[in-house]
Amino acid sequence: QVQLVESGGGLGQAGGSLRLSCAASGRTFRRYAMGWFRQAPGKEREFVAAIRWNGANTDYADSVKGRFTISRDNIKNTMYLQMNSLKPEDTAVYYCAAKYSDYVERNEYRYWGQGTQVTVSS
Repeated sequence: QVQLVESGGGLGQAGGSLRLSCAASGRTFRRYAMGWFRQAPGKEREFVAAIRWNGANTDYADSVKGRFTISRDNIKNTMYLQMNSLKPEDTAVYYCAAKYSDYVERNEYRYWGQGTQVTVSS
């Protein structure tokens, strides 16, 4: 079992930055692919970014590519999402997720955090 807790959400301004963190506990963090997803009001949850267990590979949705950076610290059992050049359309609840995998993954995550709200004002 893996427990995930997001933090760092809040109110940001368009063009500004926020950094989200996802702290993992339970099973060893190292062999787990990790990802960030988001869900805006009235919309389905969507993929944002993912990272391989060793950080060697990353993947981004087109909507955030070049603005967001995913990273992880396997010593601290923590994953991060640095969000720059924020846009109002980035407003959503952001979720971190984990799955046991050797690859960077977009789908079929098993473990999920409770979510953290990000609101971007124009």
